[in-house]
Amino acid sequence: MSSAPIPPARRLATSVTLSYGFGSVAYGVKDAGFGTFLLIYYNQVIGVAPGTVGLVIMAALVLDAFVDPAIGMFSDRTQSRWGRRHPWMYASALPIAIGWLLLWNPPASLAEPAKLVWLFVTAVVVRSAVSAYEVPSQALTPELSQDYDERTRITAYRYLFGWIGGLSILLLAYRVFLVPSARYPNGLLNADGYHHLAFASAGLMLVAILVSSLGTHREIGRLPKVAIAKQTFGANLTELWDTMHNRGFVILMLAGVCAYTNQGISYALSTYFYNYVWQFAPWALGLLPLALFVGAGVAFVVAPRIGQRTSKPRAAFVFVIAAMLFHTAPYWLRFLGVLPPPGSVVLVSILFPIFAMSTALSVSSFILGASMMADVVEDSQARTGRRNEGVFFAGSFFVQKCTSGIGIAGAGLILFLAHFPKAAKAGTVPVETLDRLTLLFIVVYALLALAAAVLFTRFPFGRAEHDARLIRLAEAAAMDKGPIKP
Repeated sequence: MSSAPIPPARRLATSVTLSYGFGSVAYGVKDAGFGTFLLIYYNQVIGVAPGTVGLVIMAALVLDAFVDPAIGMFSDRTQSRWGRRHPWMYASALPIAIGWLLLWNPPASLAEPAKLVWLFVTAVVVRSAVSAYEVPSQALTPELSQDYDERTRITAYRYLFGWIGGLSILLLAYRVFLVPSARYPNGLLNADGYHHLAFASAGLMLVAILVSSLGTHREIGRLPKVAIAKQTFGANLTELWDTMHNRGFVILMLAGVCAYTNQGISYALSTYFYNYVWQFAPWALGLLPLALFVGAGVAFVVAPRIGQRTSKPRAAFVFVIAAMLFHTAPYWLRFLGVLPPPGSVVLVSILFPIFAMSTALSVSSFILGASMMADVVEDSQARTGRRNEGVFFAGSFFVQKCTSGIGIAGAGLILFLAHFPKAAKAGTVPVETLDRLTLLFIVVYALLALAAAVLFTRFPFGRAEHDARLIRLAEAAAMDKGPIKP
């Protein structure tokens, strides 16, 4: 078996980096919608029990376990004049928009069991369509450049635009579509507002995918030309199994399960904390996305620079631990009774900087983790002679979607254990219920964060090993000796 080609070590043009990163707006929109609003919409607006909603989303996640690797494998083996990735990216745009509109518009005449079926089917459609874009798109990262630090820079752009997409939806929700009115004193219970938000977010996802696909189209000719041999479906499955046994990949998958599940639980419970624990006024909810965006912007600047100066695994460990401390700090302070009253301006001025710092630290760890996943590609190539970017990023994306699967299920379970009431009004939920909700969240979040941090320290290689491997791969490719011993 001949050694597959490797991409050049280059810095991408700014226009390419921007268009490539802009595609992540679609995932950010989907993530914010699923993670922040889907649970409260189907629970408090539609009237479905939170634990049931979580279980339905969790059931949809089971299908993702098969869909994502299949998309990654078929993307790796796609042959077309538009390369391996772009046909999938273009084809995903319209199904994502249509599925998203259906998800947020269940027929009012449906009984509760039928609404759960609607939720399950539309969630599967949306998540599968998002996979058909995001997996091939993420797989471009190691193909665009082999440079160790450039990959972190590219990944930082993707995360920045992902947060821009997600926070745009929060701004539209809290400032436009879900604002309090005479009919809905609590704007988060406005069903029509969710329908309008769905149309706006579907359009934004459609535009982001098409702009990114078109903006990176000219790079197709510069991507590695991988020869794809015809083989049986069974041989494809065997190759997929062998590829996914890479130690670095397995460690990043396990760390990602912990980190992204934490993010999913945090997202799903955030609206409950904002409205029932902190009792933020509408003006505070309107400013909240700006505070979070400051944190994401700090991560965009800090993560690549830290990655240049130290080991990515070590830096990810530190970022995860620090993020856990900042993220849980407000809830410990609440238990200590040292915070100002809920809803007060002083409380907002204390919490928003903490939220921004927690976001900066958390996003920095995700950026470094995704950059390490790109580096795994060459480690696998040295062992197998194959470049399976699609398979690796399918695994990574499956883990990310745990944000809206395991995360929502976990949040629903926490709400159930806390005995949180349906159709609750801010200021009327018993303090004992809020205490249980807060304590359960702290314990789960801290344990998952610690597990992710420890796993990052087990990642098997850094910059020196990566650079040495690239030299050996280049020599093998020149001499056509096939896979070499790592």
